[in-house]
Amino acid sequence: MQKSGVSDIKGVAANIVCYRFSDEGWSRTSVYVPSEMELTIYVNQQELVTILCTPTKLNSLVLGFLYGEGIISSIDDVVSMRMCEDVSLADVRLKNTECKLPAQRTITSGCGGGATFTARGQRVDSSLVVTPMEVLSLMKQLLEQMDLYRLSGGVHTSALSDTRNLLVVAEDIGRHNTLDKIQGECLLRELATRDRLLLTTGRISSEMLLKASKMQTPVVVSRHSPTGSAVSLAHDLGIALVGHARGGRLQVYSHPERLGCSTD
Repeated sequence: MQKSGVSDIKGVAANIVCYRFSDEGWSRTSVYVPSEMELTIYVNQQELVTILCTPTKLNSLVLGFLYGEGIISSIDDVVSMRMCEDVSLADVRLKNTECKLPAQRTITSGCGGGATFTARGQRVDSSLVVTPMEVLSLMKQLLEQMDLYRLSGGVHTSALSDTRNLLVVAEDIGRHNTLDKIQGECLLRELATRDRLLLTTGRISSEMLLKASKMQTPVVVSRHSPTGSAVSLAHDLGIALVGHARGGRLQVYSHPERLGCSTD
């Protein structure tokens, strides 16, 4: 996949003045910080949700969110989608004009003010097996494509991959937003998510596992630790949950057989 350049992402990072302290004392400098916006999604002229996000791949974010919440089952359900960034609004019209939107919302633990209307996952049925070295190689590739993070910090990066290459990469202030952006881009590009791997730089929590189960990805990998609820859910959903994947090491918290580890 083609890698974006730093110049391509400066539009979603603000250059500000700050004061840095070091062994040499105080100095005035300028740095980049990630931009953020509140995006309100309307479906069939009904307000659904407001998401705090990084203003990149907004079409993918909206489609991925709607798909993950079960509001659409494919891109064919969408008649039109209009993105009005000046007023931070996404206007989505569906074929089903009588679509009843969910009313009960759960605030998630994601750092971008995330929300979900679903609380049940789908068990992942897959025979995919990967090696630890394949996983570590993919994580290294992910770190090499963290363009916005290298410029400004303060964002998460996630990717969908096969066992060799990264297929889709997304960055956002919200961990869960990165997965929605990946799902939405896959819908737009007609890429299958089933039997792939999800890699992320952020902590894996239960809502991240629910999104992975919707995508039918049997392996989820992070540089950091999962939560206890995520580990329990991964066992139930048939997902190999991998944490602390960095350098030459990783830890597998569920279904180690997917990484060729025998527990006998």
